[in-house]
Amino acid sequence: MDEMLAMGKQVLAMQPFSVLIGAELTAFSAGYTELKIPIRPDLRQQHGFVHGGVISYAADNALTYVGGSVLGPAVVTSEFKINYLRPVVDDLIIARASVIYAGKNQAVCRCDVYALSEGKESLCATAQGTIRAIGQTQREP
Repeated sequence: MDEMLAMGKQVLAMQPFSVLIGAELTAFSAGYTELKIPIRPDLRQQHGFVHGGVISYAADNALTYVGGSVLGPAVVTSEFKINYLRPVVDDLIIARASVIYAGKNQAVCRCDVYALSEGKESLCATAQGTIRAIGQTQREP
């Protein structure tokens, strides 16, 4: 495992909510991130679909990771938008994020979330967000 992915996995392990839902960082490099979440019954809503909050979490965290891959580790999501494309009934979701544009203090990133069933991926959501670097030298809003 490369150094960047190992560091990313350490950070994920320090996020209690990520641990709670069983998120796994499977790829992390400059400009690209992949996050997987195995779906358990308690991550579904009343109709049996994966809860939108789980899908939203996957997109948000993948966006933040990929933004951090180009801005440095001290980052937060300043905004993001998600479009749910189809309900998910599958047992695994995969969020893949990439950087669209990176400046000095912020990056605009895109994430597609897929449901995996029997080896076939289906796009279930797409998101875009702005990731902002934070730090002592910056003036916080």
